[in-house]
Amino acid sequence: MLLAHPAVLRDLVEQYETLQLLRAQEGSELVCQRMDDVSYTLCISTGTRDVDTALIAARRRLPGARVEDDSLLAG
Repeated sequence: MLLAHPAVLRDLVEQYETLQLLRAQEGSELVCQRMDDVSYTLCISTGTRDVDTALIAARRRLPGARVEDDSLLAG
């Protein structure tokens, strides 16, 4: 399986987190659609099927992540 470059994953995680904040603040249809798009891309990029698992997988591939760091599970 091809895996996305860590820089791409970092960008996707940052986009997702920003969109999550925007959705909580305004919940516009555009923000929700963009969040769905980023969630899908995260899943494809990490070979996972749900966004929570994709976020964990992406964060584990980022520089400085430790495999045994269970704080990633709370993300």
